[in-house]
This record gives sequence, C-alpha cells and structure tokens, in this order.
Amino acid sequence: MSKGWLIGGGIAVAFLLMIFWVIGQYNGLVGLNEEVNNAWAKVQSDYQRRADLIPNLVETVKGAAVQEKSILVDVTEARAKVGQMVVTKDVLDNPQAFKQFEQAQSGLTAALSRLMVVNENYPQLKTNQNYQDLMAQLEGTENRIKKSRDDFNNIVNTYNQAVKKFPGVLFAGLFGYHPKAYFEASAGSENAPKVQF
Repeated sequence: MSKGWLIGGGIAVAFLLMIFWVIGQYNGLVGLNEEVNNAWAKVQSDYQRRADLIPNLVETVKGAAVQEKSILVDVTEARAKVGQMVVTKDVLDNPQAFKQFEQAQSGLTAALSRLMVVNENYPQLKTNQNYQDLMAQLEGTENRIKKSRDDFNNIVNTYNQAVKKFPGVLFAGLFGYHPKAYFEASAGSENAPKVQF
C-alpha cells in the first residue's frame, strides 16, 4: 500500500466520523425537542381537563352561593379567555405567546382560588356531594398541572443546555433549534388561598 492510499483512507475515515458525529448531534437535538413537545402536550391536556371541570363547578356553586355572582362571572370569563387562545406547539418558540398563555392560565387559577374560598361562607356547599366530588377532581387536576409543569421545565432545562453548550451551540442555530421558555410562578402565587372543606 502506498502512502497516498493511507492518507486518503485516513481522511475518508475522519470525514465519515465527522458526518456521523454531526448526525448524532442533530438527532440528539431532534429527540430533545420532541421530548419538550411531548411534555408541552401533557401540560395542555391537564389545563384542558381543568377547563372542562369548571362549568360543572360554577353551576354547582351558582345554586348555593347566589350572592357570589361576581366571582362566578370572573371564573367564567377567565375560562373563556383561556378557551379563546389558539395554542399550538409553536407557542414554545414564541416567548410572547408563551407568556400570554401563562398569564391566561394564571388568571384562571386566581379566579378559581377565589371561588374555592367561597365555600367558607356557604356551609351547604360543604355538604353538597357534587361540589365535594368536583373539588376533589379539581384538586387532583391542579396537582397534575403542577407535575406536568415541573416535568416540562425539567425537559426544557435539558433541551436549553443542549442548545447552549458546546458543541450543540454550533448546530442548534443552524438547524433552527433555539432556547425555550420555562413556566414561572405567577406574582403572588407564594400566598395560596386558604381552602377548607
């Protein structure tokens, strides 16, 4: 074998290794991006479940707490505002749209918190089985939302590190992968409403 063949073969092997390395980087980014999309779908599903529970809860409270009409209107309007948002996975690449989604959900959470506090003033709600069942479902859904948001933030953290660290940063922009936004706590969320059953 001549020296030229060895050098040519070495260059070809190095070139192939580099191609496989670039493919591995790309596939890694695709995989992480799909994990973010999957986590996002779970967040949306949990928020949808909450939105689906609200009409029944409002109707149940409406019958027992007629004086709380303004709170019921607030909950209904907040749910309608959330329902009007067209949310696709593209919202993950648009920080402003993501913030709007987050704010709409926070508004609904705040309105629901006020509604949950209403039961303190209406003992008949505490004995209403439908109300108790709905509140249990809502509590479970809120726990799911919290877990989904935490899982989403964890995978976004992994994804963001991959697109910001070397060597991923070399390929991320080239392939159209950019850092994604995290869910953040709403202002005042550290002061949870007191809810008693």
